Amino acid sequence: MPSLHDNIILSYEVDLENERIRMHTRSSHEVPKNMDVLFSGVMAHAFDTPLYGSIILDLDERDIEHFVPHNRELLESGKGQGWPVSYDSYDELQNQLIEEKYKYMVISSSYGLSGWILAKNVEISVQETG
Repeated sequence: MPSLHDNIILSYEVDLENERIRMHTRSSHEVPKNMDVLFSGVMAHAFDTPLYGSIILDLDERDIEHFVPHNRELLESGKGQGWPVSYDSYDELQNQLIEEKYKYMVISSSYGLSGWILAKNVEISVQETG
């Protein structure tokens, strides 16, 4: 997967109906490239501090077993609303994520937007800018 290190986030689109998030970025290297990141099969996401000029430090796939412990407070606040899905226990949610092969993708930031996405797939496409 191509590196998104130091890419600037130009925009992102959340398509709830089709369970997709598309993030448009541009590298800040000597030869700039537009890079689109498509997350598909999205169950849920949480983004913090989206700012103009947000810079990605990295996009990492973390072990799915870390999702529940790292997001317990957020899960607790959304549980009564069926977020991210209806579940009876954290173990049940964890097992569903594993069985359905979700990826826990974490966006770290040098500046601005950071957060995570639970998705089944992630693809990065690269285009040279002219």
